[in-house]
This record gives sequence, structure tokens and C-alpha cells, in this order.
Amino acid sequence: MREDVTWSVPALHRRAFLKYSGALGAAAAISSSLTACSSGPQSTNDTGGGGTGKNRTLTAVIGYGNDGSWDPTQTASAFAMAGNNHVYEGLIDTDPITRAPYPALATAVPKDTNGTSWKFTLRAGATFHDGQPVTADDVVFVYDRILDAKTATLAQGFFAGWLKEARKIDARNVELVLKFPFPEGISRLTLAKIMPKHVFSKPGAWDDAIKGKAVGSGPYRQTAHHPKSNTTFAAFTAYNGPRPPAFKTMNWLTIVDAAPRVARISGSSAGAQIADNIPYANIQRLRSGGLSVAGGAGMNNLFLMFNTQHKPFDDVRVRQALHYAIDTGKMVQVALRGHGKPSSSFLNEGNPAYRRAKTVYDYDPDKAKALLKAAGVSGLKVNIISVNVSWIVDCLPTIKASWDAIGVRTTLSPQETTAVFTKMDQKQDYQVVAAASNPNQFGLDADLIMHYNYGPQNLWMGYARWAGNSVAKQLFKDMDRATREPDAAKKKTMIQDYIDIVAEQAVLYPVVHNELMTAWDPRKLTGIRAQPYPGINVLQAKWVQPYRS
Repeated sequence: MREDVTWSVPALHRRAFLKYSGALGAAAAISSSLTACSSGPQSTNDTGGGGTGKNRTLTAVIGYGNDGSWDPTQTASAFAMAGNNHVYEGLIDTDPITRAPYPALATAVPKDTNGTSWKFTLRAGATFHDGQPVTADDVVFVYDRILDAKTATLAQGFFAGWLKEARKIDARNVELVLKFPFPEGISRLTLAKIMPKHVFSKPGAWDDAIKGKAVGSGPYRQTAHHPKSNTTFAAFTAYNGPRPPAFKTMNWLTIVDAAPRVARISGSSAGAQIADNIPYANIQRLRSGGLSVAGGAGMNNLFLMFNTQHKPFDDVRVRQALHYAIDTGKMVQVALRGHGKPSSSFLNEGNPAYRRAKTVYDYDPDKAKALLKAAGVSGLKVNIISVNVSWIVDCLPTIKASWDAIGVRTTLSPQETTAVFTKMDQKQDYQVVAAASNPNQFGLDADLIMHYNYGPQNLWMGYARWAGNSVAKQLFKDMDRATREPDAAKKKTMIQDYIDIVAEQAVLYPVVHNELMTAWDPRKLTGIRAQPYPGINVLQAKWVQPYRS
């Protein structure tokens, strides 16, 4: 049975995933002085439609733009990735909190994850939302796209280093052939969402996916897509997988500005049951109104990225000085209201591979001054280009005050995320960029996180203009050796060792790691878990029974 989808599309400024990335920012406490700089639509086009009791539409508020790519092979959009996790399935998917793998389209997780051949049988009766069966051809189609060196996709960086190919055995059986044993790859299979070949092999279909078209085999099908306001979903009645839909319909609204986002979930006129990106300043008020508000601490961070071809930022001592100068304790207490920690490694402290780095930028203005003097730098003027994500904007005054205090005249230039990274793509000159990142969207393993940020062909390194540096070249070799190391303990140590180099060089490096807050109505929803990365996941949520209107 065919279940139709209607969708509308925006005029896209550019297709690169980072423009829209939740990995670039999570809106939190709103800054009254810079509210006008906030980006994103305010409209709330409710097309999810009515219903009562258990048939009522679940309304969610997402604090990120919905005009990003929905192509699962290349998106880092917080909204799209969250939506895709409900529309699509991988062979293996992972729990949104623990990241433990579980069979999704495949019937089982391979018993020997240390081998170089993983075989999978597809779930009997699995169909796409248009009624066509899921076959091995669809699996091979997606993996071929990901591994195609001529096709620039984000997912390629997560697979190409260790996965050789995907082979069809028969209609319901496939084999993944690895270049070397890589057990961490099992969890990464969730990043290869299986898409119907008969839909996305057509001319222009990948452009349609970028613009918002989504056809998967997951528990929810996309029913409408309005990039400036909302996307709606309906339970896929033919779904026979491990996490069946609990909501008949869902309406996800995009509200980037914090004040209207909070208003949508609070008070007597609340129209939503769950919202992410809750500002720290609103936590107690929402709790006093009966809502549950919980945080997830992970890789979410404010980072500084230096243009290493713009003097004096080619000198590591200058980059270090500017990090040492920042009063991160004040930033955590004032801007983050205690919901964060100063960075002590590239990884957050909760990461399984975390080790305190050899270079930690504890607040030390005297050391900062000494480093600038040693570098022969005086009278430095710095313009910080930053994304206008509200919690980042709240942190900027601390950076300015800290740098001004050591004699570095600092100006702040918050802009829409689109504008910031369009400048990067166009190779425009800049000094320092302040933005937010959260690679936990893709997983927890440190190898993945570090390769997301560092590598010879990495987009970030292109922005920082550092990939040709001799230290960088050696770093990339060390990273590749760690990837190939079969012994888990040795690999962990190797990663920790090269993270020490990343910390020392401070080319792209976190200043603070912070918590992301989610709020929901416990009188209506159960099974919600706050996640430490942007978006929501309601695959294990359901209405409270009996449902209270």
C-alpha cells in the first residue's frame, strides 16, 4: 500500500552540511542585547492535525533550523538527523543515550565484530514507506554512494578508512567487507541509513533528499515538510521492526529563538509536549510549572578556530596565549549558569577515551601575557567572528573581557551560522571563529570524533588552513595508525597521545563543554530521555495512560 508524502522546499544557499549543523550550535539562554541577531523562522505551521486521547498529535519544538539537508549520507543538521532517526533504519542502529548497538533492518548484530567480514540478513517483511520491499540491492546502493570517492558525503569520512565494500549475497543477505578488523564500526552502521534505490537512483533524487524528501523503512513516515516552520510524521502501519511507533501523528516545529520556543511548551496555552535547547535561565520556571527538565552532558562545546595563515595566529604561542587568557570559570558560572565545565581535553570528561590533556588551558592571564611577549606580539587587535547561537553569544563577553585584560583589543561579530561558514567556504580572510560543535550526534567513539574535526581532507582543517603544516601531517599519520590498531587498550592510549598534540597546537579547540537541556510534560509523555546532543528521540516514548488532555 502506498502512503503518499507531500513536501515543499526552500531555495538553498549551499549544500555543504556544516551550514545547517546542529554540530555547529545549540541555542540556549537568550541574550536580550543580541536577540535581533538570532536566526531561524518563528512560524509554527501546525499541519500535524488534531486528534484526542492516544490519537492526539505529538507536538515537539526543535531549537534548530529545518532548512538543512535531509540526505542521511551528508547531513549534520540537528533537525534532519533527529527526523531521519525516526524515518530511516540502518542495518544496525544504536540507543540514543548509551549508543549500544541493536539490530534494526538486520536480524542480528554479528557475533564476531573483530572479523573482516560481517554478514547480515534483512528483516523479513521489511518495506519502505511506499510499500516496496527492502532488499540487499538497497543496502549496496547506499554503501556504494558512501564509499564512492567521487561523491562528497559526510558519511564517507566515517566509513572509507576501514570499510572496503558492501556485497549482495542474495535478496535478503548482504556482506560488509572490512579493510582490517574494526569493531567500533558496528556502532557506526547507524550512520548509513538504508534508502530505497528505486527512489533515490533517479535523476535529481539526491537533490530532493537534500531539500527534504525522506522515504525510509522506519516506524514513522514523513507526511509534510515545510522548511521554515515544521515537518510532520505519521506512524508507518506496515512497520514490523524492533521499535514500533507509539504516536499516530507527530508535528515537529522549528523555533530557533529561545523565547518563543520556551513559550510554546509552557503556561496554560502550551501547544507542545516536548522541546529541546531549553535556556538555563528558564529551567526553574518550567519545573515549577510541572515540566520535567533534564540535561545531557557530552561533547557539546564552544570552540575557537584560528586562521593559521593569518599572522600572528600561525604562531602556536599566540593561540595558546588567547586560550590561557579566558576566564573559563567565570564563563561557566555566568553564561552557562553552572551547566558546563572548562575544557581539559578535546574530549569531554564523560567520554570513555577521556584523559586529561598534557596542555590544559586553566585561566592564567600572566602566562598569556608571557607567551605573547615571547612571540614578539604587542598591540594585537582581534575580531571574533561567531555564530549567533544564543548561548554562544552569552559566552562572548567573557572572552572579550579576558582578552582586553591582557592588552588584546577585541571586537565581537556575531552573525548567522550561514553567514559565518559561507565566509569560510569562500576562503575569505578572518582571524578567529567562535562556534559550537557536538560530534556526539554521530557517536561516542573517539576515533570518529577526532576524524570529524581533524584530517588532511577535513573541512574544518581547510577552514583553519592548517593541513599543510608539518605538525599536522604527523598528527594525521598518528591518527591513521590509531585507527588501524587492533588492541583496544593500545588504541585508546594512542588516541589520548595524539589528542595531547591537538591540545598543544590549539588550532581548533574547545573552551568549555556544556549541558543541553530538554523539557517535557511528564503528565502526558513517558519514556523520554534527555540526550547530550541536539534534537530529540521518541522511539521509546509514549503517551501516559490514561492520557490527560
